[in-house]
Amino acid sequence: MREIDVGEIIKAVEELCIKANKILPDDLCGCISCAEKSETDELPKKIMGTLLENLDAAKELNLPICQDTGMAVIFAKVGQDVRFVGGSFSSAVNAGVAKGYTEGYLRKSVVADPLRRVNTGDNTPAVLHIELVEGDKVELTVAPKGFGS
Repeated sequence: MREIDVGEIIKAVEELCIKANKILPDDLCGCISCAEKSETDELPKKIMGTLLENLDAAKELNLPICQDTGMAVIFAKVGQDVRFVGGSFSSAVNAGVAKGYTEGYLRKSVVADPLRRVNTGDNTPAVLHIELVEGDKVELTVAPKGFGS
């Protein structure tokens, strides 16, 4: 049985929230670049070019690639031979989201009650999907879900 302190989960989720909002994977950047090069119509070609310029600007200025940093959706594969110490896993995930969105200066747009529309101020609670798998490791994926998509 492997013990993992929830402090490690908080730190990992914090870093992943920031990275997921500020860095578009190279393969996706490549797809946009290819689309821009192969597009024959002027308007879509210009839009792809603008997207590439925005990606460069976000990287240079250390800003989110989109102003809508969305709701944090966390996919966790948790090994059946893992035991969390120092607190609960779900609380650690939400603490990591709160820290990531605050420390990363990401837009916090989650509301606690959809009818009252009061912002939680830290983008929690996250949507957390947990899959129990064999082994003694934890794999985390953060996928911000923009509210306009």
